[in-house]
Amino acid sequence: MRGVKKLLPVLLPILLVAPTAPPGAIRLYVGTYTDGASKGIYRLLLDPATGQVTPDGPPTETVSPSFLALSQDGTRLFAVNETGESATDLAGGVTSLSVDPATGALAVLGRTNSSGPAPCHLSLDKGDRHVLVANYWGGSVAVFPVQPDGRLGEATAFVRHTGLNPTPRDPGPHAHAILTDPSNRWALVADLGLDKVFVYPYDAGRGALGPVPRQVEMEKGAGPRHLVFDADGRGVFVLNEMNGTVVSFAFDPADGSMARIDSMSTLAAGYEGKNKSAELALSPDGRFLYASNRGPDDIAIFEILRPSRRLRLAGHQATGGRYPRHFSIEPGGRFLVVANRDSDSLWVYRIDAATGLLSYASGPVSVPKPVCVLMRKAGP
Repeated sequence: MRGVKKLLPVLLPILLVAPTAPPGAIRLYVGTYTDGASKGIYRLLLDPATGQVTPDGPPTETVSPSFLALSQDGTRLFAVNETGESATDLAGGVTSLSVDPATGALAVLGRTNSSGPAPCHLSLDKGDRHVLVANYWGGSVAVFPVQPDGRLGEATAFVRHTGLNPTPRDPGPHAHAILTDPSNRWALVADLGLDKVFVYPYDAGRGALGPVPRQVEMEKGAGPRHLVFDADGRGVFVLNEMNGTVVSFAFDPADGSMARIDSMSTLAAGYEGKNKSAELALSPDGRFLYASNRGPDDIAIFEILRPSRRLRLAGHQATGGRYPRHFSIEPGGRFLVVANRDSDSLWVYRIDAATGLLSYASGPVSVPKPVCVLMRKAGP
């Protein structure tokens, strides 16, 4: 195993009462698949002095909360319920939860139909007024208003992509991510099945998507999965799942246009096995970009060269487990926590502020089928 210690999992007991958070602690919310031992959303605490992780109360039960989004003030959490196995199944959902500002404890407020099967991604717009959801099967996206009590209202927008693409693993549209740009004027959708990024005009007041999106073509068979905006809102990075590349674009918030700058493989030189790239994240200081690979089971580390936004590969770090579906960087930029789905484990890595490289901090921590990690400083 490259770059990590071989350790036994740290089995975390399920506590009925949440422990006292250490000073400066970071609270973790972990989404999972619940087709096995998992109960739903798990809460943990990360000690920023040591990188050690401890339990933070019992799990909150909800079905397959495979992606999570937290409001800016930390009082509301939203989770997709990734159910539904075909384009005609409308069983997917979005669960709304309240967050206790003192303890971080969650309480389910309600569940809304996601307007499509297998919702796999969601995000809040910049004002936290609406939740935007991507439904994988059938390739649809929907927008829901956040009501004053934290529940979601009826959809204010719904679009289903159409078309066929003979090169990806499944012909047809597969919406895999949706988020608004920093100006809150555009909603970008990565469609893995159509090899396109759709740029919709977004009306933040009404939660509406414009009728004619701009379509940015990716390479055939690339499979755009996730994307992240640069801090200034004038750059966007797209992670392609199927061909394992990160593509850098210039983004113009005036008209929503995207101009390609650079493309880099996420794989180490000489790797010839299968791979599906998964998650993409920007360091808080905007200097480094990270992408996970499910195949070599590692994280690729890129330096973002300024002002061009071209990419330089800085290195790779093994994730300690199998199938790193997701990872998250804590708000201070000191730690990265990775969720290894197929080994039921979380691993914690320190981030070198000068180089962006990762080094082992703690783990493995046992969580059943972890597929999403969010982090926020504990306390109000």
